[in-house]
Amino acid sequence: MRCLTTLLTALVLLAGTAGARADDVYQDPRAFLEEVFGGTVPAPQKLWVKRQLKDDIRTIMGHDLGALRIRYWARDGRTAWILDDIGKEQFITTGLVVENGELSSVRVLIYRESRGWEVRYPAFTDQFRGAHLEPDLALDRGIDGISGATLSVHALTRLARLALLLDRHVQS
Repeated sequence: MRCLTTLLTALVLLAGTAGARADDVYQDPRAFLEEVFGGTVPAPQKLWVKRQLKDDIRTIMGHDLGALRIRYWARDGRTAWILDDIGKEQFITTGLVVENGELSSVRVLIYRESRGWEVRYPAFTDQFRGAHLEPDLALDRGIDGISGATLSVHALTRLARLALLLDRHVQS
């Protein structure tokens, strides 16, 4: 009986951890910034979220960010943003670089979902290169999805639009 109790306890503990997973860190955010800025990362700056910007953010994201300011890094007309959005249930941390009003890089830094991780590959993220924001806050191009990663694709598309919007506010 004692053996059966031990076995059942072990099974319950294993079942409880079956859905747990560690964060997949593809690139440390600091390393991303060092790569973007050639080893010397500029001091972070803050963009204050005022009324019009808050409304535009809500249009893109479908919700408020819950932040009064957003941190970014800038040098020589290039801005870098480290932003999070939820795929299905967990945050996806993404590094985005904007130059001259266009995305020059989108990189998944930390992925926490159990599926949809294919969005991290350049075959997907390269679609964003050169994209810019239309006046209606949409991207100027369609982004091809990935079967089984629909919510992660939508999250990265929202973050791309958000980075372009934020850059527009910083540059104006």
